[in-house]
Amino acid sequence: MRTIKQFPFFLALIVLLIFGVKQSAFAQRFCYVDVDYILNKIPEYGAAQETIDQLSAEWQAEIEKKYDEIEMLYKEYQRIQVLLTEEMRRKEEEKIVNAEKAAKAYQKQKFGYEGDLFKKRQELVKPIQDRVYEAIEKFAKEKRYDIIFDKSSGLTLLFTTKTYDKSNDILKELNIPVSN
Repeated sequence: MRTIKQFPFFLALIVLLIFGVKQSAFAQRFCYVDVDYILNKIPEYGAAQETIDQLSAEWQAEIEKKYDEIEMLYKEYQRIQVLLTEEMRRKEEEKIVNAEKAAKAYQKQKFGYEGDLFKKRQELVKPIQDRVYEAIEKFAKEKRYDIIFDKSSGLTLLFTTKTYDKSNDILKELNIPVSN
């Protein structure tokens, strides 16, 4: 008899536990921000991007000039090849190959992984990005958000409402004027 009387109590306890777990799963607070939008509103970021774009264009022009010179060397070699001795041909071919190696090495130095462009981007852009991420983290902690998505990254948000967009709040956190 005792077990029958306890059954509603245990059933009620199980239902409350399930309901409580279910409620806590749905109680997570989330929002999204558009980091690209935020960065583009920061004047220093635009200046940094402009500097990086300018350096990139200069270096690309230098690389193209090097490859044009290699092409000229090759055309000249083809033009005079029949007049050269075997040793002279080998030296000219070696000269072209070395010029190509030097051009590729220069290109890698400027644009390769951890090359000059990467380092310049780290120097100019990363501190700004760090400020934005720190502001997002501070905002999340103050407003008690569990998850903040970045709309501008590879994350695909098929539908959003402005209610959950907190990009302007992050700009305010960074003391950047917000224009609507």
